[in-house]
Amino acid sequence: MSSNTRLQLIDLDVLQEAAECLRTLAHPARLRMVQMMLHREYTVGELAEACEIRSHMASEHLRLMQRCRFLDCRQEGRRRYYQVAKTQLVSLMECIETHFGDR
Repeated sequence: MSSNTRLQLIDLDVLQEAAECLRTLAHPARLRMVQMMLHREYTVGELAEACEIRSHMASEHLRLMQRCRFLDCRQEGRRRYYQVAKTQLVSLMECIETHFGDR
């Protein structure tokens, strides 16, 4: 880096929020849900089944990810459909799949 180029650092408060959201993703069931929802939308029941957990636990995982604004949700009758809202998660999952996917 040249001496004329200044490094633009992200504010520590913003990094604190980023760290909290990364901790939210740092769970195997949540990562699987994100991996699935990058391809299409799913119901709580479908996600719970794929993650081998109960629906109420899947709902809690989804609530935590919604709090970080990672997900969108739409309701159709009594069903809720979830999908990824942040396209940046594509890059994150590609990194995880590349690094850990061949095991």
